[in-house]
Amino acid sequence: MARSIVLRQLTGSAKSRAQLEKKLADRDVPAEAAAAVLDRYEDLGLVDDAEFARTWVRSRVEYRHLGRSALRRELSLKGVDRDTVEDALADVTDDQEYAGALALLRRKVTAADRRDLAAPDGDRQRLVRRLVGMLARKGYPPGTAFRAVTEVLGDDGDGADPDAAELGV
Repeated sequence: MARSIVLRQLTGSAKSRAQLEKKLADRDVPAEAAAAVLDRYEDLGLVDDAEFARTWVRSRVEYRHLGRSALRRELSLKGVDRDTVEDALADVTDDQEYAGALALLRRKVTAADRRDLAAPDGDRQRLVRRLVGMLARKGYPPGTAFRAVTEVLGDDGDGADPDAAELGV
């Protein structure tokens, strides 16, 4: 029974060992039987937290444009241990993270946002705060977020970013 549950779970998508342990516990599989099945599947390479974490990170960076902090949080919630998470995140470069922030902003900044910036009474600070907040929720550090927002919105004309200076970035 435990084998079929694990195989069914792995058919849909890769899972961490902790996720599979939880699923087996939810189905009232004895802990000893669950451990034996999961150990065997680890030996066969069907359950591999390191590969799961690397694949998860690659996918989420490429398609969801998440920053390292959000990826760390997601993998931790999936029961992947800290060292394995950090090893998977080591594959993400600063340039990849910045490119992800730019891609996300380019998708999120609307024509109306750009019109507001062009208007004499456009509230640039409010827009910058909103976009930096969005990037922070997606796991990007403040410096990366401000740099990306400044690039996407364009320079304000005097060569300095008043929002970054105001916030000490």
